[in-house]
Amino acid sequence: MKIVRYAETVRERIRDMKAYDRSGDQLAADEAMERIIGFMADIPSSGGKVIFIGNGGSASIASHMAVDFWKNGKIKAVSFNDPSQLTCLSNDNGYENVFSIPIGFFAEEGDVLVAISSSGASPSILNAADEAREKKCRVVTLSGFKEDNPLKEKGDVNIFVADMSYGIVETAHAMLCHYFLDSVIERQSDV
Repeated sequence: MKIVRYAETVRERIRDMKAYDRSGDQLAADEAMERIIGFMADIPSSGGKVIFIGNGGSASIASHMAVDFWKNGKIKAVSFNDPSQLTCLSNDNGYENVFSIPIGFFAEEGDVLVAISSSGASPSILNAADEAREKKCRVVTLSGFKEDNPLKEKGDVNIFVADMSYGIVETAHAMLCHYFLDSVIERQSDV
């Protein structure tokens, strides 16, 4: 069955994903996951929030995960995907600044930005990651397509899924985000 092969491909890409720290050094996948989960698990006690951003299909993941994090995980979370906000900011300031402007206004030191981009090359996502860094946020990136994409150099932890298919990369990114949340919920229940 073709669907089984598709699912196996996503599984292979998750198994073979690569993770890097801020200096570009490769991390073991388990170590990368533990760092990300630790960032997110710290949010309730710090009073911070998780900010999710993405374009297109990645925007859907961002919106979905922001809701799941606050509804199911009891962790403050937002995404900046309101249509009026997107069209206003892109019209007035250019689409490349559509996420950096609200991050500059709403982000606070200790927040976590999850920047999701299949290509890892979207100027709007790259500028937002830079702005989050200026605001002293922790930055997690999820990218795909080409391993030399610029986004995978922007985060404290950078996850790269090697595939050129939007569907495979986006499915892997959604799965990873659900894994982060489920792991944080599990950690909360252990306390």
